[in-house]
Amino acid sequence: MYVDDELLALSGLQHLAYCERQWALIHLEQIWEDNAYTLRGDYFHERVDMVGYFCVDDVRSERRVHLVSRSLGIYGIADIVEYGVGDANSFVRPVEYKVGKPKLEDWDRIQIAAQALCLEEMYELEISEGILFYGETRRREKVEITKTLKQKVRNLSARMHNLFKVGITPHAEYNSKCRRCSLANECMPEISNADVCGYWIQHGENLEET
Repeated sequence: MYVDDELLALSGLQHLAYCERQWALIHLEQIWEDNAYTLRGDYFHERVDMVGYFCVDDVRSERRVHLVSRSLGIYGIADIVEYGVGDANSFVRPVEYKVGKPKLEDWDRIQIAAQALCLEEMYELEISEGILFYGETRRREKVEITKTLKQKVRNLSARMHNLFKVGITPHAEYNSKCRRCSLANECMPEISNADVCGYWIQHGENLEET
């Protein structure tokens, strides 16, 4: 079990799943840079992040619910947690708001699964599903919290704690994801893996002669 001083941000799991270097720049080096995607996300969440609750039919929805899992060593805040009211409709499920649209990759599903694992530990119950609401499509996507998805969260949590303990930012691997990353200017993925030593070994003498 992790103690308070060892807890890491739940949101880091999504960053880590997307790119280990991105996670390290944000959570180790404390670097952040907004771009059009992140600004849209901030504006979208301003309309969601209000403390309180509301009820629709037999579902009570609480906003900004604090989460923690000491077994995984993570903490965070759920946008909304929905509670089914009544014996015939009893459930607990996290709801995460996203500004974009559904993705093929598991990045968003990993975040909602991590929230579900926190709630399972906090309430001592099993959570079978979560909800992702996408602002671009204005639709709710049901996410089944499978054993496979839970294991991905556990593996990422362990990896995140190991990286945090080592404290070294991984090298960049330039790919299509870099174009959407708000930290591209700080990361400089095109040149961060350049073989500077090899270049000087090959061209150093010619440069000195000129």
